[in-house]
Amino acid sequence: MYFIPHIRHFALQLGLLAVVPALAWSQGVSACDIAAPFGTVDAGDVQAIINMTIGITTPCSVNIGGQGVCNAAVVQRVINAALPGGTCVTGFGAVAHYATLTWTGSSSTGITGYNVYRATVPSGGSCSLPAQPSASGAASSSGAGLYILVNSSLVVGVTYIDTAVSAGVIYCYATTAVSSTGESVASNQFLASAVPTP
Repeated sequence: MYFIPHIRHFALQLGLLAVVPALAWSQGVSACDIAAPFGTVDAGDVQAIINMTIGITTPCSVNIGGQGVCNAAVVQRVINAALPGGTCVTGFGAVAHYATLTWTGSSSTGITGYNVYRATVPSGGSCSLPAQPSASGAASSSGAGLYILVNSSLVVGVTYIDTAVSAGVIYCYATTAVSSTGESVASNQFLASAVPTP
């Protein structure tokens, strides 16, 4: 027996992950500790890197994401280092991407969680799901790739962060509600613009 998921709202946030794998700072002093007082990374350091990035303080004199590189990824690295237990990640490591999905949950009773499905879309393509998605995938008639299940276990709640996305790729997403009686039909599909390239 299938039930209607009543998923009415689907939003997507694209961005860069805060933690970036890279080389460690080798001098024993954090590269993110760029403003007095020295010894810990704090709000002063965050403000200093923001000022360098937007050009209030010139030139950019840090070596966090590369010598003289001040951009949003470097600002995020300093913010991460200022958080309790945070570390300063330096170097040219690959910047990971993510998509944060949120939706309005089903009004049906007995929902135990949700499944999230994703397909890639060629430039200029659209989302179209002619068949019910499944863990093994369902083909799209619009030129999008197979819709594949992206969560490894049921999503409890109405938010999912997809960390397996790539820069420059356009995605379609759909969700289903799951209960003890089975999986609902797919929600409306959501076309996500291309994931930004750092």
